[in-house]
Amino acid sequence: MSKTIYETIFPGETLAVLGGGQLGRMFTQSAQAMGYRVLVLDPEKNCPTAQITPLVTTADYDDPLALATIGSKAKAVTTEFENVPATSLQILSKTCQVSPMASAVAVSQDRIAEKAFIEAMGVPVAPYAAIHDEGELKEAIKTNPQLLPGILKLARNGYDGKGQARVKTLEEALEAFKNFDLEPCVLEAMLPLAKEISMLVVRGFDGQTVTYPIAENVHVNGILATTYVNPQDNQELLEPAQKAVLSIAEGLNYVGVLCVEFFVLEDGRLIANEMAPRPHNSGHYTQNACVTSQFEQQVRAMTYMPLGSAELLAPAVMLNILGDTWLASDHHPKWQEILALPGVSLHLYGKEEARKGRKMGHVNIVGQDFSQVRLIAQKVAKILHLSHIP
Repeated sequence: MSKTIYETIFPGETLAVLGGGQLGRMFTQSAQAMGYRVLVLDPEKNCPTAQITPLVTTADYDDPLALATIGSKAKAVTTEFENVPATSLQILSKTCQVSPMASAVAVSQDRIAEKAFIEAMGVPVAPYAAIHDEGELKEAIKTNPQLLPGILKLARNGYDGKGQARVKTLEEALEAFKNFDLEPCVLEAMLPLAKEISMLVVRGFDGQTVTYPIAENVHVNGILATTYVNPQDNQELLEPAQKAVLSIAEGLNYVGVLCVEFFVLEDGRLIANEMAPRPHNSGHYTQNACVTSQFEQQVRAMTYMPLGSAELLAPAVMLNILGDTWLASDHHPKWQEILALPGVSLHLYGKEEARKGRKMGHVNIVGQDFSQVRLIAQKVAKILHLSHIP
């Protein structure tokens, strides 16, 4: 039987995170700052988190011996990404406090289940069809022609634009489906977008919740490039976004940090796109702009500590740094130039190899005047050869 009596876990105890990438690294930094030891499970020996903690188990996420080790040493377990097997979380829940729970992660691992769940919570989504075979794809387009032009998305294991194809005709949809090896997909109608936003919600074991401000996001080639957080913007969207994220979190009986991404249509309607059961790239601004970062909230939630304030202390812009910056700078980015600018904080992930399109770090720019923050962000983007100029 899963552990259902939750307890406060005090600093000095050992926590575990499944995944040693940049999100696991930033979680570990926050946990260590609060006095916890952190055990990491990752298939890669030289993962970014291995640089900052000696407690690393190198194994697959479903390795029985590795799970047994974590279950015996850690008081609480969390994840850094949604594709950790839900069955592993279920196994760990027998001996540890696990957040998010396996049932919540299972929903987010499958776009078909995710969209059906979000709809069931009364939150609008784009018109879509679940696709399991070519016949189903043909029938979906025949009966719902509004699905084209659309985006065909793999139901599982897609991220940062991977596993997605824009299609305008039945022929293009069939070809994309074949390129995805006929794996289950979602065909989603393309809608007239005004912008994209996201919102973080944090929920504790006791049901306590806090929500962060709206983040406005710009993507380039399917990868988040820039996040803007200005309390003067998107005020009309604040209440419906909060209502949606709280409904989803409560419906999942979610514990931890959850991000919900939304489309804002040209007519002002708010449409849920997808959710991420973890800290999110669009929430990195919280490290320098909020009372409590999303990573500290992750620690607080999993240890049954009181949640922190999500108050925004200053407007912010977050810029993603991809491996392209190293390639465009002859492998010597001008860090000293951006750090000489006011309000700039640099966060690098310790990845050994810079590759095109690979997330290597981010820059947060904060200040009391959003127009000035944006001007400084433009300077940073030019110095680092970023693809998007704010």
